[in-house]
Amino acid sequence: MATHKLVWFRNDLRTEDHHALYHACQNSTEAGVIAVVAITPKQWEMQDEAKCRVEFWLANLIKLKQDLAALNVPLKIIRVATNRELPEQLWALAQQINVGGLYFNKEYPEYEQARDQQVEQLFLQNGVACHVCDSDLILPAGSVLNQQGQAYKVFTPFSKAWRQLYLQQPSTPLPSPVQLPKQNYLITSSDAVPMGIGYGNQVGASWNSSLWPAGADHAHQLLQQFVHERSHDYKQLRDFPAQIATSSLSPYLSAGVLTTRQCVAAMQAYSKDPDWFYSQWVTELIWREFYRHLLVAFPQMNRWQPFKPEVEAKISWQYDEKLFRAWSEGETGFAVVDAGMKQLVETGWMHNRVRMISASFLTKLLRQDWRLGARFFMQHLIDGDFASNLGGWQWSASVGADAAPYFRIFSPMRQTDRFDPQGAYISRWLPDELLSNRPAPVIDYAVERNRSIDEYKNSGVLR
Repeated sequence: MATHKLVWFRNDLRTEDHHALYHACQNSTEAGVIAVVAITPKQWEMQDEAKCRVEFWLANLIKLKQDLAALNVPLKIIRVATNRELPEQLWALAQQINVGGLYFNKEYPEYEQARDQQVEQLFLQNGVACHVCDSDLILPAGSVLNQQGQAYKVFTPFSKAWRQLYLQQPSTPLPSPVQLPKQNYLITSSDAVPMGIGYGNQVGASWNSSLWPAGADHAHQLLQQFVHERSHDYKQLRDFPAQIATSSLSPYLSAGVLTTRQCVAAMQAYSKDPDWFYSQWVTELIWREFYRHLLVAFPQMNRWQPFKPEVEAKISWQYDEKLFRAWSEGETGFAVVDAGMKQLVETGWMHNRVRMISASFLTKLLRQDWRLGARFFMQHLIDGDFASNLGGWQWSASVGADAAPYFRIFSPMRQTDRFDPQGAYISRWLPDELLSNRPAPVIDYAVERNRSIDEYKNSGVLR
C-alpha cells in the first residue's frame, strides 16, 4: 500500500509560492498528497489572537480548501485546545491515512518553533521523515550577517546587506503545483471548515469581508492594483491616514495568503519606478524580514523581554489602569490618538502612522508598559503579527532593536498638523458630535514629555 504525503498548513493559507506543498506534490503520481490544518481555540486565546483575525483566517481556509480541491488535494481538519495536544493528534491522523512524509513551512516565534520540534521528534521516532521549508522569509533567518558573522541589530545596515544578498540570489515565487491525478483526491474526503467557533478573546471587531475579501485571488488583485496605481506615490502619501495610499495587504501577509516574495516580484513586474528595488515600499517589506530575523537571533524577545534590558531597567512604568483604559477606549482627549483607537476597535485595523503615534503616546507620555499596548494591539488587529508587532512596540518605547531615539516623542498635535491638517481622518472616527464633547486631556503634554525625556536620559540611553 502506497504511503501518502501530509502537508501541514498554518499561517500560509495559499497554494502558490508554498514550498512545502510544492515539494510534496513533486513526483506524487502514486503517493497521494493530503493537507491538514489545526483549529486551536485555546491556543489562539493564549497568543492574543484577535477575533477578526481568526475569522479572517477561517474564511481564507475555506478559500484554500477550494484551491486545494482544484489540485485534487483533500483538506483534513484537526481540532485541539492547544499546541500541547497537537503532536499526538497529527500523528494519529498520519497513522490513519498511512503517511510516509510530513511537509510544512517554517515559522519563527519561539513557541511555534517548540511546537514544530515536538511534532518532528514524534514523527521521526516513528520512522516518518519531516520536510521543513523556508517559505515565509525571502532570505532565511541567520543568512544576513555582518562582517563578524553576527546578526544585525540595526535596520539600515541589515537592509543594505539584505538587498545585496537578494541581488546575488534573486528569489522567484514558486507557481502552484500541477493538478494531481484524480484518484489521489479519493484517498480521503475533505472536512468542513467551522465558522463562528468560540474562543476566549471575543473583544473587538468582527472580520469585515468588504474591507478584506478572503482568498488569494483577491489578495493578488489588491497587490497588482497597489503596484499599478499607488506604489509610485507611496513614499509621499503613506503617512497621511485619510489618504488611500498604503497597500492594506498586511492582513493577507499575516495569514500567509500572500508572501513577501510575491510582493517583491509584483514590484519588479509592474512598477513604473525604475528604482523600484530601492523604493520605500520594498524597504517596508524588508522591515518585516528584519523582525523575523531578530526573533531567531535574539530568542529572549519571544518571551516579551526588551532588546535593550539595560534601558528598560531604569524606566518606571506607571501601570495606571485608569490611564490605560482611557487610551484603549479612545478617551484620552488627544484627538488623533483617540481616532486611531476608535478605528482599531471598530475595524480591527489602524493606519501605520497612527499606530506609531498611539504607541509613542502610551509608552512615552502615559509611561505605561509597552507590553500592555502590544497585547492590546494583538487582541484587536486583523493583521496581528507577533514579530512585527513586538518589534514595533519595542521600537516605540526605545527599548528595541534600532529603537526610536529617546527624545523622539510624537506630539499628537504636531502629528495632526503634519499628517491630518484638514482633520479628515479625525472627523471620520470622531464625528462632530463627539468632537464637541471631547474629554479633557488626561495629561499635560509638555510636563509629561519633559519628565519622560529626563527619565530616558537617566537610563543611560545615548541616542
